[in-house]
Amino acid sequence: MSKKTRALGRNKRHLRVRKRLSGTQERPRVSLFRSNKNIYLQLIDDSEGKTLASASSLKSDNKSINKDLSKKLGIEFGEKISKLGIKKVVFDRGGYLYHGKVAAIADGIRQSGIEV
Repeated sequence: MSKKTRALGRNKRHLRVRKRLSGTQERPRVSLFRSNKNIYLQLIDDSEGKTLASASSLKSDNKSINKDLSKKLGIEFGEKISKLGIKKVVFDRGGYLYHGKVAAIADGIRQSGIEV
């Protein structure tokens, strides 16, 4: 499968998932983007179109991101969310399969006390 068709397939999946998900002020959306080297997370209130919090693996000294580091990133992001006083979020997997690093991030957010 070529690079172009893989990216188009992910975008199609992402749009298909996004049309069913929407973040509100009480229950914002956690958006995930995974590049080849890093992972980026955003907490988005779609009703106002604002990003409330963000986190990424850019600050990490490790060259590669594995499931353990993904879980730590999820825990750190969950702590940021709880400082904002938010207890529930909607998880937007961004067109990626809910497996491996994506599932580890969601587990880390849950482990920090946020309902996903």
